[in-house]
Amino acid sequence: MERKRDSPDAAATAFVCVDRGDPSAGAEFEVFLSFRGPDTRLSFTDCLYHSMVGAGIRVFRDDEEIRKGEKIGGELLRAIESSKIFVPIFSRNYASSAWCLRELKHMVECSAKANDKVILPIFYDVDPDDVKLKTPLYLDALKQHEEKFGRDDVREWEKALTEVAKKKGWGLKNRG
Repeated sequence: MERKRDSPDAAATAFVCVDRGDPSAGAEFEVFLSFRGPDTRLSFTDCLYHSMVGAGIRVFRDDEEIRKGEKIGGELLRAIESSKIFVPIFSRNYASSAWCLRELKHMVECSAKANDKVILPIFYDVDPDDVKLKTPLYLDALKQHEEKFGRDDVREWEKALTEVAKKKGWGLKNRG
């Protein structure tokens, strides 16, 4: 099953992350979840999402917040910009989704430009070395993207993956 936003027809849109320095403005979302739907949507991500919402945390998850008829790309990137905490859930097929990689790149850009944004990675059924591109798992997916999107985009996604994989996160490989 492929998420709608993984379609090759999705237009690339550039957004700028700005730290407006106005603490009263607040974030629209406290947490942005980035995940590969078929891997975790109905299991780990669903449980994490409902636990956070139950605790009163405003969470963006693509199938809950995007209204029918809205442009998926722009809406997702705006949700990233309006969030304070980014949680990429790296799973076996995360890198096979160009949209997941675009989200990750945008999270890295936003966190670099605003002091109040943080990335907290979760390694679900993968090792950090997979995300650091030290194994074939993500490398093979990126090679396939290179044919479709070109070397420049893939190079940016590689940089985002390796940067986030260096962060201390939660490892959930071989755990219930």
